[in-house]
Amino acid sequence: MEIFASLLQVFAQTLQIYSLVLIVRVLLSWFPNLDWSNPILSTISSITDPYLNAFRGIIPPIGGLDLSAILAFIALNLMEQLLGSASISILATTINY
Repeated sequence: MEIFASLLQVFAQTLQIYSLVLIVRVLLSWFPNLDWSNPILSTISSITDPYLNAFRGIIPPIGGLDLSAILAFIALNLMEQLLGSASISILATTINY
């Protein structure tokens, strides 16, 4: 059981790192003149765009403003919290036995 809790914690930490990459992607989108063919920028884009595109289908741009990233961050944060809580709950249960 402790291994499962550790895996949940690793996955939650991975989602935190992904959140940081997502923040970088959203901030970079504010600069229209960036060369997205740059290997670093294209890697960031290829990692984050599929996730963001899932939410772009739910919330269309309003007045040229893409609000889908807000929903994407909320969903990611919720998943991080659920995984963290589940791992703590599993660890607490194994300690009590």
